[in-house]
Amino acid sequence: MSEEVVDPSHPRYQSLMMRKRISEAGVKGMLADSALIAHGRGEAFDYLLGEQTIPSALEATREVAARLVAAKKPVLSLNGNAIALAAREFLTIASQLGCPIEINIFYRTPQRMGALLAHLKLLNSDLGLDVEILGGIPDAKIPGLEGPRAACQKDGILEADAILVPLEDGDRCEALVAMGKDVLVIDLNPLSRSARRGTVAVVDEVSRVATNLIQLIPEKPEITNWDNDKALQSALDHIVGDMSDKFES
Repeated sequence: MSEEVVDPSHPRYQSLMMRKRISEAGVKGMLADSALIAHGRGEAFDYLLGEQTIPSALEATREVAARLVAAKKPVLSLNGNAIALAAREFLTIASQLGCPIEINIFYRTPQRMGALLAHLKLLNSDLGLDVEILGGIPDAKIPGLEGPRAACQKDGILEADAILVPLEDGDRCEALVAMGKDVLVIDLNPLSRSARRGTVAVVDEVSRVATNLIQLIPEKPEITNWDNDKALQSALDHIVGDMSDKFES
């Protein structure tokens, strides 16, 4: 798929371009073979949301911005898909916050880590930024977690008080919450374990959230008494209500 053969007037143009980014990142060796499957799962939920940022998602994004700004040591923890879809935006966010990005992937290989690190470092330079990129040499482990995702860096994820985790897996989310951290999740599935266990969950597409965060962080919003269950229920209500409207029409 290429931009030349996808008409920008196509009603799902942005979604098609996101698929293209995932495909291109796969060719570069940045992603596991299952990456496109994971992306498709999220895309299905986005379709049910109307491929838009719903009001509860924008409220959650504002809360995420508030907690990142207030944090003493925030970290953006990115996997391959998040980097493929919104690397530029996350580098901008990290620069705004003065915090590092730490790459953390499940299917960890030297080749994939090398490709992801090289991609972020090149964009970092192209954007004229000086964001610290961690993850290449893990020197710590997340307590209570087994497997490759337990590997982290002491001056990154391990010591962070607030962690933004787009496209997260549930067991690591739970382990980070158990450490007493603010775990700020971006997940299109409002029923996922990450969305339900995280401190704040944004039910929205990752690149839209990143773009909104860039606008919200300079406003320095205040932290609220956030009710994550209420926000997730609002997202579910939107999906069910939207489907009902379609069936009635």
